[in-house]
Amino acid sequence: MVPGEQQCWVSKRVVTPEGVRPAAVVVEDGVIVAVLDTAPADAHVHDWDGDALLPGLVDTHVHINEPGRTEWEGFETATRAAASGGFTTVVDMPLNCLPETTTVAALEIKRAAAAGKCWVDWAAWGGAVDGNQEHMLPLARAGVLGYKCFLVYPGCDGFTSIGAENLEQALPPIVESGLPLLVHAELQGPIDAACARLHDADWRKYATYLASRPDEAELDAIAFLIGLCRRYRFRLHIVHLATALALPMLREAKAEGLPITVETCPHYLHLSAEEIADGATEFKCAPPIRSAANREGLWEGLREGVIDLVATDHSPCPPEMKKLGGRFDEAWGGIASLSTALSVMWTEAAARGFSLTDIARWMSAAPAALAGLQNQIGAIAVERYANFVRFSPEMDRLIEKDGLHYRHKVSPYMGKALRGVVKTTVLRGVPAYIDGEFSREPAGREYAENT
Repeated sequence: MVPGEQQCWVSKRVVTPEGVRPAAVVVEDGVIVAVLDTAPADAHVHDWDGDALLPGLVDTHVHINEPGRTEWEGFETATRAAASGGFTTVVDMPLNCLPETTTVAALEIKRAAAAGKCWVDWAAWGGAVDGNQEHMLPLARAGVLGYKCFLVYPGCDGFTSIGAENLEQALPPIVESGLPLLVHAELQGPIDAACARLHDADWRKYATYLASRPDEAELDAIAFLIGLCRRYRFRLHIVHLATALALPMLREAKAEGLPITVETCPHYLHLSAEEIADGATEFKCAPPIRSAANREGLWEGLREGVIDLVATDHSPCPPEMKKLGGRFDEAWGGIASLSTALSVMWTEAAARGFSLTDIARWMSAAPAALAGLQNQIGAIAVERYANFVRFSPEMDRLIEKDGLHYRHKVSPYMGKALRGVVKTTVLRGVPAYIDGEFSREPAGREYAENT
């Protein structure tokens, strides 16, 4: 690319906020300056012909795990995987790294760890844990885009779940910040009660694990959070919704005007409990993958708009921690999917009559809005960054290890035939990924709320 030269991306299927149409997207200095019917005569044209031109995807739920647990993943491998999957922005969760992102000092350590390693843009969520209420506003001023908390044990001792009293103490500064609070919405009580009934169960069976994380854990947590949201009017975001039984109460809360958004994940929309074999711990996540009927309920939640967006909850770990072929209670709960999420989603969405416009809303526009970045990214529109994906929706794809660019090649999708292939990912007007190859130098940078 020549600095200052006008670039133009042309496709018969440009996915705009108004729908899919033939268009020429004109770019100067990494920013969209026009969306036209035909390319300007003096522009350098990139003709994507019949392939779709999607806005760069935005993933607001990624566990990069650096610093401190880079052997699990890391900025370099996570952002390469993201670029290969069509993501141009990822937002890192504040746990699983060391130190956890619960103070400004920890955030600065994370920034130093990320420097020069990112193939796509990134941002950070801060953490809300027991006893760090005084760090909420300093974290906001330092540039986090919001906060993440757990109502249940998160799997890492250094990032505590937050009790009701501490959460209420944290809410006034969170409200003052204007930033969203993202909540892992399960309560420990129903989980403990379920596990007490399973003391003699076979933990190699997926049915045992599923029974140990009942719908009630999510339902009770969401009811509790709706009550808090009604009282404090903070921006509440429910992460990785797994139970469709929560949709009626969420529908009512939204109709009431409460500032609530909801996400679910590709694995809940593609997989089902019925297909998970004994010992198949690569499928373990929390909350768990539930029944096929529940999966269809989640799709209806997306269709209706009760569920706003889809995020990956990319949560990798070394293979030995997954205890492959072993017991579900001993295995790490997390699914890595940055390299596969768009194909997974398109396979299922197209089969149900959804369009690429729906995909762009769920995986780009809505997550950009959650992160407060909607004026910069998330749409093919004037004044947004030129973040694009060349996507071939008719091509088939077989999931194999060489197509998974994250650090450890463990996936519940291995060997699956999916629809849709990412050919190119463009970050601010410059290709970061083309047909299996990455740019020579990582060009990703951080978004911060105060910039």
